[in-house]
Amino acid sequence: MDTHEPRWLNAEERQTWLSLTAMVINLSNALDAQLLRDAQISHFEYQVLATLSEPAERTMRMSELAVLTNGSLSRLSHVVKRLEKQGWVRRTPDPDNGRYTLAILTETGWEKVVATAPGHVEEVRRLVFDPLTQAQQRTLRAIGDRVNQAIAPTDACRPD
Repeated sequence: MDTHEPRWLNAEERQTWLSLTAMVINLSNALDAQLLRDAQISHFEYQVLATLSEPAERTMRMSELAVLTNGSLSRLSHVVKRLEKQGWVRRTPDPDNGRYTLAILTETGWEKVVATAPGHVEEVRRLVFDPLTQAQQRTLRAIGDRVNQAIAPTDACRPD
């Protein structure tokens, strides 16, 4: 049995924690709402499409895509199945190693990203960048980097 007293948050730390958790939840909800309203897709679905749009060949191993979108392979598989039904993504075995599956952004998927990106980036600017100075933006990035480094990745998000 652990007899050590927990390191409780002091009043200032508690307020910081509550502000951070509210921001994470509110930002996620706002981005989902904008994308659902304007493009009829969730933020995670958009992340998948946008991430696949970045490589020149618009193709990526599912395991790598899971890491880059911060999703488990299981969650990603379900989302990609929905995106396949829309004709935006297709999956195929990796010809270099059949143990892997490739996700490929289709031309229709590319068109969806191109149509959706302007409204999404405007909402990101409005919610995150416009309220902050450049110095605050750099500080936010540094804070995000430090917190993300402290978070151990789960096995579900590691490449195969």
